[in-house]
Amino acid sequence: MMDETFLTTEEVLEYLQVNLRTVYRLIKAGKIPAVRVGRQWRFRKRDIDAWLDSQRPRGAARPAATAPSPPQGPAPSARPAAPVRPRVLVVDDEASIRDLLAKTLALAEYDVDVVPDGRSALEQMRMNPYDLLIADLKMPGIDGLAVIREAKRYKADLPVIIITGFSSESSAIEALNLGVSGYLTKPFRVQKVLAAAAKALGE
Repeated sequence: MMDETFLTTEEVLEYLQVNLRTVYRLIKAGKIPAVRVGRQWRFRKRDIDAWLDSQRPRGAARPAATAPSPPQGPAPSARPAAPVRPRVLVVDDEASIRDLLAKTLALAEYDVDVVPDGRSALEQMRMNPYDLLIADLKMPGIDGLAVIREAKRYKADLPVIIITGFSSESSAIEALNLGVSGYLTKPFRVQKVLAAAAKALGE
C-alpha cells in the first residue's frame, strides 16, 4: 500500500533540519511537491523521501588511500564566519500584522525590528542600517509613503515592500515612482511576503 502520510510545514522543517526559507525555495523550484489544504501547505512524506534519495550520490568511488604527508606543524585554527542575516524593519499600525511578519521573517532567518508607526520607523532608521523596509501604506500620522521618502534619503538603494489594506492607483504609482520593490495587499499570504522579500534582496 502506498504511503500517503502528509507532513505539515513545521514537521518538514524538523524532518529535513532546514529553515523555512530553504523549504520555500525547494517548493518554488519544484523539488518538493506540496499540496494546498485550505491556507496551509501539506507535504507527502514519500515525496520528501524520494527527493532525499535523489540527493544522495550514486556509485561514487571511494578515494584511493595515499601516504600520509609529513607533519607540517599545527594548522592555524580558523572559525568560519557566521552568515550575515538580512536586517528588516517592519512598520505597521496593526499589532497582528506586525506579529505575523516578525514571526514569519524570523523563521526565515531574517533579523527583524518592528515598530507601530512612521515616527518610530524614522527613529529606528536614524540609529540602525537596514537591508529591507516593509511599510504599511496607510497609517495615522506619518504614512508609509512619507517613511519611504525619508528612508531613501538615508539609503537610496534600500529595497522597500509596501503592505496595505487600502489599494489605490495613485498611491501605487507614487510608491513605484519612489522605487518600491514590492506591493502587497492585505490580506496576504505568508508565502508571498517571503517571495517578495527574497526578490527585493536579490536572493
